[in-house]
Amino acid sequence: MLAHSSPTELQTIGELSHRRLAHVEQGLGDTRWRTVDYFHNPIVAYFARSANAGVRVQAPGRPSARVRTRQPTYTPDVAAVEISGLTMRYAGRAVVNDLSLTADLGAITVVLGPNGAGKTTTIETAEGFRAPQGGTVRVLGHDPRAERQLLAARVGVMLQSGGVWPSLRAADMLAHVSRLYANPLPAADLLDRLGLHRVARTPYRRLSGGEQQKLALACALIGRPDVAFLDEPTTGLDPESRLSVWSFLAELRDSGVGVVMSTHLLDEAQALADHVIVIDQGRLAAAGSVAELTGGSAGLRFRARPGLPIDGLLATLPPGFGARESTPGQYRVDGSVTPEVVAAVTAWCAQQGALPEELSTGGGSLAEAYFEITARDGTPPTAPPGGTSTPEGQEPA
Repeated sequence: MLAHSSPTELQTIGELSHRRLAHVEQGLGDTRWRTVDYFHNPIVAYFARSANAGVRVQAPGRPSARVRTRQPTYTPDVAAVEISGLTMRYAGRAVVNDLSLTADLGAITVVLGPNGAGKTTTIETAEGFRAPQGGTVRVLGHDPRAERQLLAARVGVMLQSGGVWPSLRAADMLAHVSRLYANPLPAADLLDRLGLHRVARTPYRRLSGGEQQKLALACALIGRPDVAFLDEPTTGLDPESRLSVWSFLAELRDSGVGVVMSTHLLDEAQALADHVIVIDQGRLAAAGSVAELTGGSAGLRFRARPGLPIDGLLATLPPGFGARESTPGQYRVDGSVTPEVVAAVTAWCAQQGALPEELSTGGGSLAEAYFEITARDGTPPTAPPGGTSTPEGQEPA
């Protein structure tokens, strides 16, 4: 919010049309108001504390939105996010229970978990929206609440929904956010990069759901953050836009940005993640690369009717092999696969009167690993159609 401003003043600002927004911005630059806390618009959780904030500045020779040329302001060995022993309780229930995790700079860290697992609470604590009740949280080596002014220009946050004034045109909203930073990406280039140039003059309320989502992403990234927290950034996007956002996130990672994102799309996580964190029932259930979680290159997988007798399959395999039905109708054989092993598996299926479909060797999918990790009481969960996404919904705050 703006220091020294009243709720009435903030409400008035929030109701402005794009025609008056520039006038208010100039006024902010001419007063003692200063940016010391979260902006009252929650889609822009952090922004720069600089002499240029609130003033129209057109810096010559700004680079393309595809290239992030600002020199890193972080120490090379510092983590993007480091959480140790985080505990959060609501109504007597531990939503997050002694959770520890690390996300690196120059990497995409994807946070997965069922609804109510504690993902949102954990990420909001790292963003500084919540104070940890137990444990420590550090972003770029700093406390995101006690030292938020140090992090303001270095962290971008994309919420799942809301936060943009509905009467503002897309270009005006992004231009406004860009003025809160000393060295933003060019707004026009970013609009073009995300395919929003055609709707640049369209009010936010008239944008499609996917266009609103892309505008929220642009607002989070225009300040050239060192760390970006993105909550389901591709929700509502068409396939082409989704791939474009994937490419953009990969460019950010390659330029040194630490991206921490949540998603319910497991194929998206498998395609993007350098590091995967699975949170279940408030605890860290698994962490590692996609290859580590899916078992690397060893194994054989196939699909057949559910409930086949696995003990009989194990008896036909060489010593040291394992076999299991990971989810109903999805079978996995663990071990070094040879032509003899493949022949043994197909012969066993023939004895059962079952046709093995989608038989493949190598590591399993992240979807398969996820459902194994989050299975309750040893009962294989039922994967959704296609096995590529987790159920949607809101978890407890």
